[in-house]
Amino acid sequence: MNLLLIITGSVAAEKTPSFITQWQKAGHHITVVMTQAAKKLVPVEIIASATGKQRIFDDLWDAEMEEKIGHIELSRQADAILVAPASADMLAKMAHGICDDLASTLLLATNKPVFVAPAMNVKMWEHAATHRNVRQLQEDGIRFIGPVKGAMRCGETGIGRMEEPENIQQQLEKWWQQQQTISAGLKNKRLLITAGATRERLDPVRYLTNDSSGKQGYAIARMAARLGAHVTLISGHTNLPCPAGVQRITIESATEMLAACETLLNAKTPVDAAICTAAVADFRPEEQHESKQKRGEKTSLTLKLTANPDILKIIANHPKRPACVVGFAAETDHLIPNAQAKLKAKHCDLILANNVSLGAVFGQDETHLHAITANGSDDWGVMSKDAAAEKLLHLLALHPA
Repeated sequence: MNLLLIITGSVAAEKTPSFITQWQKAGHHITVVMTQAAKKLVPVEIIASATGKQRIFDDLWDAEMEEKIGHIELSRQADAILVAPASADMLAKMAHGICDDLASTLLLATNKPVFVAPAMNVKMWEHAATHRNVRQLQEDGIRFIGPVKGAMRCGETGIGRMEEPENIQQQLEKWWQQQQTISAGLKNKRLLITAGATRERLDPVRYLTNDSSGKQGYAIARMAARLGAHVTLISGHTNLPCPAGVQRITIESATEMLAACETLLNAKTPVDAAICTAAVADFRPEEQHESKQKRGEKTSLTLKLTANPDILKIIANHPKRPACVVGFAAETDHLIPNAQAKLKAKHCDLILANNVSLGAVFGQDETHLHAITANGSDDWGVMSKDAAAEKLLHLLALHPA
């Protein structure tokens, strides 16, 4: 694995030489970038010695490097980027897209997975600004390793200590092995993914919808495309940008979503898997008015609703059914029994169920999924939606075609 290590200005930078040494002993390659603050804490010569006298990059304006557009080259040649230690200052720069030195410019220019191992005083970690930055970075797909609770150089104890180098290495290696498996299983596979919330119009200004943000579906689409799959994302309402390398078809209603799905299923090139994360309205107004309906003197309004098509069931029973069909179930009670019933009724291969009764899933960066198959259920526990996407794609990569 080819790793780009960015060392920033935290006293935990003194741990990086041992990480570099162990990383290379394990047979991996490493390239190191240091910020000016990091150089004040650990001499460049010590880091260079740990790498085997490799060049340490530290200057955005290095004429020799920039002749080759070095900040782009370095950002793209690695398999992943690790910021360790990641100072509060660097987290803030990353969250706000600031690129005023080599390290922050690399992070903005990269198209590779980015891991951060934060290290800072406990009060800095607990500060509201840091929490905002962390939330934004998690939403952007940045992966966090730590921090952990422990004693700090300043004499205080709490959360903010950088994860130990050996644990960072273990997590990176586990991730890399999983990526290799997923990439091999998904390479050139064609995926249909639905995401977001449908909107069912009553009139030009009113509609029925739900709280889905689309984050889970977009995380799956983003990761699948990066791992070599051909992804078509059929998206209802969301505020999320289209992931790089993904073909997005934007729809509004359930009938529009079904039409887009059927077009894809009936195409000459078959769909290998369908992942239905979209929150599709079960019903729509029977009558859609062409003009805004005035309240007038009315004190009540009765709407007559008609059932929408069952998109998941139609895909799972389609003549050109994909080899694997995955559905999601947002439940408020009897989570496992309801999900098991849905699996059987729709004829899916997998249902991923979560409890949304407390509002802890919609729009959040974390989820708690239960994987339901014909063989039983598996509690995945609380995890980020990116981690859930990775776990699902790993299962998909192992699924027989």
